[in-house]
Amino acid sequence: MRASVAVAVAGAFVAIAAPVRAQDVRPSDFQLPPLASVTALTPAKELFGRVVRPSDGPDRSIGFYSNGCLAGAAALPLTGPTWQVMRPGRNRFYGRRKLVNFVERLSRRVASNTTWAGLLIGDMSQPRGGPMLGGHASHQIGLDVDVWLRQMPSQVISMAQRETIMSTTVVSDDRRDVNRYWTPDTLQVIKDAASDPEVERVLVNPAIKKAICRQARGDRSWLQKVRPNWGHDYHMHVRLGCPAGESSCRPQRDVVPGEGCGRELDYWFTDAVLHPRPAQKPSKPPPPFTVAKMPAACAAVLNAP
Repeated sequence: MRASVAVAVAGAFVAIAAPVRAQDVRPSDFQLPPLASVTALTPAKELFGRVVRPSDGPDRSIGFYSNGCLAGAAALPLTGPTWQVMRPGRNRFYGRRKLVNFVERLSRRVASNTTWAGLLIGDMSQPRGGPMLGGHASHQIGLDVDVWLRQMPSQVISMAQRETIMSTTVVSDDRRDVNRYWTPDTLQVIKDAASDPEVERVLVNPAIKKAICRQARGDRSWLQKVRPNWGHDYHMHVRLGCPAGESSCRPQRDVVPGEGCGRELDYWFTDAVLHPRPAQKPSKPPPPFTVAKMPAACAAVLNAP
């Protein structure tokens, strides 16, 4: 089997032919239908979402977390001693080698510090990063990973079950606090992630942040990395910082002082935020996000061997 897509680069169309090896085929077979045609207006997500293997060469993050791509990606093994990859059929278990190493390191720490056998790992990046057909605005440069807030069982989950098993929300129905599924181990898992020196931030539901602010003891310096963000009620989104000296990777610029447990957290629980008015529908859909709007090097990554 072979998968082929094409991208418009400076008016020319360059074909991408990527062999689909037997070990690359997942439970859902990850075979997207081919595009009927490709033009300069073809959304970038349609192209990056159809590439089934990483490019060759050293790993490199190009652009920003929400607008970029990934060269020379490494694949996280689907099953390890202290982790298991969920939804493998999405083909989103790729990242920088430092991200793969982080997942392995964090899962070992969690297995040592809690009663959990390890971690259930959600989406990382696509084989060449870039925008996805659905589910994320970021995860584009191989430095993001979703970690489920449901403990990994001691037995290996079948590949078929990994496509259907759900995580567990730890947030109450009114979104104001955590529920009965929140445990001291859940807190420890988030602390272990945020305490890693390579982690730039950890996104969690505001209710989870509130619980952490209330329950954390001892050294609380790691709380600064834990940022409230809607969603993230059944998983945490962990983001590593750009590698030092890598000019192709654009880092985060905002700095949040302190623990983030004061008035800035109260904002998330105001009525206007909890119950916002329905947004007005735009008069027309936005123009497609194309490869031309991405960093220039991403076209070469998309077409590389």
